[in-house]
Amino acid sequence: MPALLLGSIGVLVETSAVQRDAFNRAFGEVGLDWKWSDEDLKSHPCALSDRARIARHAEASELHVDVDALARRKSEIVQTALTRPVTLRPGVADTIAEARTKGWRIGLVSSASEAIVDAVLRATHLGRDSFHAIVTRANRVAPKPSPDSYLKALLELETLPHDAIAVENTAHGLRAARAAGLACLAFPDKRNARADFGGAAAHLDRLALRPELRTG
Repeated sequence: MPALLLGSIGVLVETSAVQRDAFNRAFGEVGLDWKWSDEDLKSHPCALSDRARIARHAEASELHVDVDALARRKSEIVQTALTRPVTLRPGVADTIAEARTKGWRIGLVSSASEAIVDAVLRATHLGRDSFHAIVTRANRVAPKPSPDSYLKALLELETLPHDAIAVENTAHGLRAARAAGLACLAFPDKRNARADFGGAAAHLDRLALRPELRTG
């Protein structure tokens, strides 16, 4: 059965500013004078977890910090910010609706925590029942660019790679989808607008199912 696999919460919503502000607030609450800008966040590989980003910065700054506590606090701040309604990115609602109308199965393949994914789904009023499969960090699969999260989603959806289309907002997510044998649409968010999406089936500013990829 054909499937649409949305590769992260960043495909659904623009979270760059929320993520940046959450990091900075968490730092400020413990007296750190770190102020990350959008450019600072862009300099961190997207594949890194929040914990890894903080640990890398602490090492470069030659400071000892409670990395786990900072990462937890940052996540809490993001979840609080997402208690307010959040607008879906351009074309996302229409594309999900089209896939449903066509009888496709829909998956969400995210490297974020279960709590963050649930917060985004509540804030966008999508809900878990909008998806036939949801893969998150809780599934303990190897992080992207490993294809493991996509392979797990395909297994849960009972769909073969050639019958599915992935959508990714990051270059490492694109590599994961391609490694799983999927055609992938590049739908970069603001943070990844200049990333190299070589190998993408199309590069989109507004999400839509390309006519040549509309299986079934």
